[in-house]
Amino acid sequence: MDADDAFTSVTWDRRDDAALHSGSGNGAGASSSRTLDEGGFTSAPGPATPGIDGLTRHALAPLARGTHEADGEQPAWQGFLRVQVCEPRKEHEGTKEMFCSYGIRAETNLAHFSRTRLTTRRRFQDFVFLRENLKKDFPACLVAPLPDKHRMEYFTGDRFSSEFIERRQADLQLFLERVCRHPILQRAQLLRTFLESTEWHVDMHSHVSASNANASADGHSGPGGSAPGGLLDGLTDTLLNAFSKVRKPDEKFEAMKEKLEKLEEGLGSTERVVMRARARHGDLAGDYEEFASAIEGLGYLESGITEPLNRFAAANLEWARLQRQLASNSTDDMLSHTHALLAYTHSHRSVLRLRDQKQLDFEELTDYLSSVVTERDRLASLSSPHGAGHGHGGVRGAGISGYLRDRVDSLRGVDEERTRVQRMQRLDGRIQELQDAVTTSHDISVAFSQQVARENTVFTMAKEQEVKEMLGTYVDGQIDMWRRGEELWKNVLDAWPEQET
Repeated sequence: MDADDAFTSVTWDRRDDAALHSGSGNGAGASSSRTLDEGGFTSAPGPATPGIDGLTRHALAPLARGTHEADGEQPAWQGFLRVQVCEPRKEHEGTKEMFCSYGIRAETNLAHFSRTRLTTRRRFQDFVFLRENLKKDFPACLVAPLPDKHRMEYFTGDRFSSEFIERRQADLQLFLERVCRHPILQRAQLLRTFLESTEWHVDMHSHVSASNANASADGHSGPGGSAPGGLLDGLTDTLLNAFSKVRKPDEKFEAMKEKLEKLEEGLGSTERVVMRARARHGDLAGDYEEFASAIEGLGYLESGITEPLNRFAAANLEWARLQRQLASNSTDDMLSHTHALLAYTHSHRSVLRLRDQKQLDFEELTDYLSSVVTERDRLASLSSPHGAGHGHGGVRGAGISGYLRDRVDSLRGVDEERTRVQRMQRLDGRIQELQDAVTTSHDISVAFSQQVARENTVFTMAKEQEVKEMLGTYVDGQIDMWRRGEELWKNVLDAWPEQET
């Protein structure tokens, strides 16, 4: 690459593991917010991208220490995929169809990409399509959330303002970074199409058609060739499972949930504290502006010291401006960082809930198989007058309902032995189907759990570095404000005239 290129994406390079251990005390990962100046994208400075610039090779090198996905919880990368969202542009400006598109630059060494450098342009709806379909295609993977589309800017007419576009650009950068550094999602065919395709709308329709065809094939491939149960059955299962709990929870995943709860609680508290600090900075700025106005008025009355008083008033106005600049820059970035990380934890929590659902499916299928086997054994014991099944119901089952059905069959002259044998044959077939279903469900649950454990590893490392970047940005803003304030007031004091006592 050229020396001027400054991709802010993470690269996991295994060659620097030794450097990581020898220099772990150094501040790895300096912040950078430069944009690319190649391929038609200007080199204008953009907004600080939350949680991206600090995700350097050194900080996340432990994730790439020659691990393989078969090793268990450690993810494995086959290469890097660096991305840059830059130069937003208003399309069809002045018409009802007006929207904003965003330039995307990418560089990769992954083998399934046709080129190493990619340039394209996408709108927000394309990012939405990418996320929703990645989430559908990879249910066990942690797909990063997108920025919320339903904001007040859409009701006040400000969604095409420069501030809103810059914030959305930073949010889309963060989303695409999280996707492209994921060891599985970075190899997804849909992501490759998103970055490479020149006929994106055609490829979107093709992907939807292929997904629907696969869903239809899966829906009709059940035992006996029966059709899928439909929306009502799926809704019923969802409602039933919503009130069910896993009987044998895994301590490892329970610990993950507990950590997520603590993280969400901490981020929520941080967000409230920063919002109060932001409001106080705004109040202080207003107070300093009023104070400066009063000092200027005093200067008109005290003609002998008008110039020093005006300098003092100007210093108060400048200090008020620094207060507002802190609130609008580092404080707002801190709140945006916090909100984005909270949304990321919510996505992780949804993946953990889905893992619990897979385990719950396995437990319920196991219980159903056990009940069918018990019923089959009970019917088998009825073949002997002294069998264990006697006294525990007839051929039609236990309870009053089974007894009544047996009596009706007896009055109708139905052969009880033949009915018993037929029921046993049907139950044998059902047991075979259930055994296959239980085995499949167990394999899915185990594989899902292993993948979720790897997802937690990626999330934990990314979270730690994003929090470090978030706090570093906020602290840098505070330090800069107080440093400039110190210089400001020092200059005022140095220029203040000496008064005779």
